[in-house]
Amino acid sequence: MSRPSRPPLDLSQLRVFPLSERQSLTRADEIIVDPQREPKPLSPENHARVQAAAAAVRRARDRGASVMLIYGAHLLRNGAVTLLERLMADGFLTHLATNGAGTIHDWEYAWFGASTESVEMNVASGTFGTWDETATNIHLALLTGALEGLGYGRSLGRLIVEDGATLPTRESLQQAIVAEPAHPLTAARADLLRTMIERNWHGGRVTIEHRRKHASILAQAWRHGVPVTVHPGIGYDIIANHPIFSGSAIGRAAQLDFRLFGGAVEGLDDGVVLNVGSAIMGPQVFEKSISCVNNLRLQAGRPIVQGHSIYVVDIQDGGQWDWTQGEPPKSNPAYYLRFCKSYARMGGGMQYVQCDNATFIHHLYRALIG
Repeated sequence: MSRPSRPPLDLSQLRVFPLSERQSLTRADEIIVDPQREPKPLSPENHARVQAAAAAVRRARDRGASVMLIYGAHLLRNGAVTLLERLMADGFLTHLATNGAGTIHDWEYAWFGASTESVEMNVASGTFGTWDETATNIHLALLTGALEGLGYGRSLGRLIVEDGATLPTRESLQQAIVAEPAHPLTAARADLLRTMIERNWHGGRVTIEHRRKHASILAQAWRHGVPVTVHPGIGYDIIANHPIFSGSAIGRAAQLDFRLFGGAVEGLDDGVVLNVGSAIMGPQVFEKSISCVNNLRLQAGRPIVQGHSIYVVDIQDGGQWDWTQGEPPKSNPAYYLRFCKSYARMGGGMQYVQCDNATFIHHLYRALIG
């Protein structure tokens, strides 16, 4: 006998709470690294790797090639925002990419000044991730940004810099849907209209003051015109723990960002990839994107992406394997380190740097600017 199926959870019944009630574990103004401060020391081997990375970045900038920083949320939480802002301002970074968590902490630092919670304690109390302002405002950014062809990263960066968003009227959305049902924006318009009705939002300006824009990587990227893409998973991030949760809005924004990421990979010949603290998202998204680029190039009779340098930075030991020699055999546990193995298969030259992520960026900043 087959077991009776259980109904899906009714997320509309979730009880959510204001951020002011959360015990936040990190504060923006306490973590930001001062670029003028002496960075933590590096081993001679890692110092040489940082110098090599800086030289590769300089060459890429001189050639107009992409310099892509793919980062995990801990790089933000470890206070690297000002270092990255300076690198963007001087043209050393041409594309940034992160995961959903990287944007959640980013927005919370910019608006609330604090982020991070105890997962263990809050899961047990049913409050983990159930923070009203975080999910509401990130969804507001994505839903309104979609109407202008913006993906996740640029939508949220703009919301932070511009201190809010402007909603169309419900009537104008309804009219546009009826008049042009096959329009490319119809689904985005329908998602926004449904959310406006459910949340009792009305057309007009929604002001959300972000008092700590300096703590937001997304805001600095928007200010400097540097594309930042976000590559979330549906159900991966705390913005799912809220009645406003819209997989379609998140998926639409992420789809746009995957295409934008691919545009950066298209410019990667003789360029640089810095994968800093992204053990899963970075290698997974990169390998699919470069395959798409090579597919299109080969159809056009062009050579595949080549000449690029890849620097993978993480605090783990890399399986005690020399990744400059290629990947280990399947019998070696290091073979199963995705963040090393995937990049080792992506052409170009891959170096693994076992290092604290903010320390790596601080030394890279010193080598390029300081």
